[in-house]
Amino acid sequence: MDHYTLVRPEHLNHQGFLFGGCMLKWVDEYAWLTASLDFDGCALVTVAMDSIVFKERVLNGSILRFSILPRAQGRTSVRYSVEVFADEPEMTRGRKVFSTLITFVRVDEHGNKTPLPALPGYRSKGGAPGAQPG
Repeated sequence: MDHYTLVRPEHLNHQGFLFGGCMLKWVDEYAWLTASLDFDGCALVTVAMDSIVFKERVLNGSILRFSILPRAQGRTSVRYSVEVFADEPEMTRGRKVFSTLITFVRVDEHGNKTPLPALPGYRSKGGAPGAQPG
């Protein structure tokens, strides 16, 4: 599932490039939205981001595409891959600038882990029946 955002001046660091904290916020938010659509009605919390790699600096005015796909499902957790691509103003298109793996756990009203439902298909993979994490 893809999500998009525009890099604006308020997202920049003191060197004039995208502040890494903004990228991490967007990754967490968009991955959670994707997982919430896949697991409708489940309370999900972020428990890990692994293999965080900032590959390239990002310029003001860049349009970022967040490509988020399910990778593995456990009894109470689900893991997604996140790749971010930048279309820079009047320059490079689709340059990979970031990647990570993010894990969510389903919790109950007391914050305890609880099993995820078995899914016939993931909406983030186009909603195809039987689509499973890759």
